[in-house]
Amino acid sequence: MRQAERALLDKNEGHEYLPIDGDADFRAASLRLLLGEGSVEVAEGRVAALQSLSGTGSLRVGAAFLARFLPAGTPVYVSDPTWGNHRNIFGDAGMEWRNYRYFDRGTIGLDWSGLREDLGAAPEGSVVVLHGCAHNPTGIDPTREQWEWILELCRTRRLLPFFDVAYQGFATGDLEADAWAPRRFAAAGQEFLCAQSYAKNLGLYGERVGCLSLVVPPGDGAKETATRAASQLKRVARAIYSNPPAHGARVARDVISDPAMFEEWKTELAGMAGRILAVRRALRTALEARAARGTDRVSGRDWSFVTDQIGMFSYTGMTPAQCDHLTKEWHVYLTRDGRLSLAGLNLASCERLADGICDALETCE
Repeated sequence: MRQAERALLDKNEGHEYLPIDGDADFRAASLRLLLGEGSVEVAEGRVAALQSLSGTGSLRVGAAFLARFLPAGTPVYVSDPTWGNHRNIFGDAGMEWRNYRYFDRGTIGLDWSGLREDLGAAPEGSVVVLHGCAHNPTGIDPTREQWEWILELCRTRRLLPFFDVAYQGFATGDLEADAWAPRRFAAAGQEFLCAQSYAKNLGLYGERVGCLSLVVPPGDGAKETATRAASQLKRVARAIYSNPPAHGARVARDVISDPAMFEEWKTELAGMAGRILAVRRALRTALEARAARGTDRVSGRDWSFVTDQIGMFSYTGMTPAQCDHLTKEWHVYLTRDGRLSLAGLNLASCERLADGICDALETCE
């Protein structure tokens, strides 16, 4: 037998199926990435983890778990706007979803007063879906002070956070910085669920690599609670897809666990994030230059949101008619809610994009 095949068998990786909860070393690596090296929560056995089918599968298993064990009628709050599949996922699991305000079209920033009002009025025990970093689609993240307010609200109102972490490393280029919010909640003893995806940050789109975790607050019986939760998560997964795929999880596991590959990955993430930041700066400069000589519709605009937002997307605040004009006349393709993917933009195209945006603003309401 060839040496590579023998190595796979020695590592118990020659079997056709992974266990229902997936590769144990992958789960451990994912928790290190999410909660940090030497996590107290992991050391105390207060985390139930399940390898699942990227972010979507992790959210779906989590939604089914919540629908099974929370009181009937418990609402799930999602940001307005949010990733388009959030409502489908929780609705399909039989949970009622509600919106909380998030985007302020006037400032093209966070609707902080609306968010506080809506979440502050949420019934006790509600679930709140939070984007861990690089909010999709707006690219607008709360500040750390605002995260502290959200954490305190969850504690006092007994809200259950459900983090969606689809872009760790793609927001700031720093895996540690991008995990700040869930780590802060964990350090405060807040119970929460988290869905991690490796589709974007490791480019494993087709492999469906993700991890669902449930962090249990400290206290008597916490470890037993986590063990029981892990068993129930496996029951849910068994009924939906039975076993997760092996190859992509092993790729992610090895990259995270091997010091040399991990450092190389961090360098590449920083390079990707840095390139998007450079594109943001160039686009803002180009737009501000045109605003200085444009019509009132262009000159009166504040373009700081282009660099204030973070991650792969820019939520421009453009109307559907303006987006249609940009696509038809300038062949710039974006969603009709005004979301631009800056990952598909290079420095050479920023001037042309700025021309197209200004033309759309001046031509259409």
